[in-house]
Amino acid sequence: DDDDDDDDSDSDTDDEPIFKSDGIGGGFDTEHVERLEEWIDVMTDKLPELTSFILPTGGRASAQLHVARTVCRRAERRTVGLVQDGVCDPNVLRYLNRLSDFFFTAGRWTNYCEGQEEIQYRRPLRGAKQRNRVQVSLRDEH
Repeated sequence: DDDDDDDDSDSDTDDEPIFKSDGIGGGFDTEHVERLEEWIDVMTDKLPELTSFILPTGGRASAQLHVARTVCRRAERRTVGLVQDGVCDPNVLRYLNRLSDFFFTAGRWTNYCEGQEEIQYRRPLRGAKQRNRVQVSLRDEH
């Protein structure tokens, strides 16, 4: 009878999330997310506001940052299930999301520092099906 009770208690723990934030290594520190957000803000302050979708273009460093962003997005998508299963801290997902935003912003920042132009992908008229590519300087020409 005691063995049967043990089996029942094991099945109960199978339903509980494996991950438990315990504050001593069992959780992902949100300070990392906050630090990324600060770095993003510092770079964004110098860049022109985005008004349309941009194509990932520019110099070599920017291209590598855009590739890193796509790899990070893939990792983020694969982490969703782990968070849903309770085996991964949800803050890891937040971090990966902010990290991909960091890579995007760093790619734009690198183009800005190198004097590269951005290629915006915009519709010429509201409702138009075809989009145009428009090269835009990241630096104020005044």
